[in-house]
Amino acid sequence: MITALDKNTALVLIDLQNGIVNLPVVHPVKNILDNAAKLVAAFRKAQLPIVVVNVNPTPNKLRKDAKIGAFEPTAEWLKIVPQIKTMADDTYITKRTWNAFTNADLEVELKSRNITGIVLAGISTSIGVEGTARSANELGYNITFAEDAMSYLFADAHEHSLKRIFPRIGEVGATEEIIEKLGSLY
Repeated sequence: MITALDKNTALVLIDLQNGIVNLPVVHPVKNILDNAAKLVAAFRKAQLPIVVVNVNPTPNKLRKDAKIGAFEPTAEWLKIVPQIKTMADDTYITKRTWNAFTNADLEVELKSRNITGIVLAGISTSIGVEGTARSANELGYNITFAEDAMSYLFADAHEHSLKRIFPRIGEVGATEEIIEKLGSLY
């Protein structure tokens, strides 16, 4: 349940890129992208920042994974999916690890806009989203999780993040709840 959003909140979308959304996640990708697009539209209407994060792993992090196999990211693999309707004036961050704060400019971007809260969505729930959320918590951001705008390869790991980790460091709710709270800010 979402009780409130900070007036200075940014939407942070994690790894909604061609190479990631094509992985065999447990929830329909169309629903995740539709909900992410709704969040983008609502944040744009509220004139609040939208941060789009993609991952381009460092070569030493590329390894064979039993579920997804070995890969070398191509330019197409790295591209943000068009369904979420990002724009040129959104902020774009490329991360090299699970966490969008590590060796990236996310914290600099958020601080420069006096952001105190973030709404997180994306793939993968217990990797990129959770990694970023843990750092955001340590840095003092208020965190809101859009539970219907994220997924992962494994249902048990996804549920563990949503039910055990995220409620300890933020609030978890549906896209429509977040949009409703966003509307009450203005």
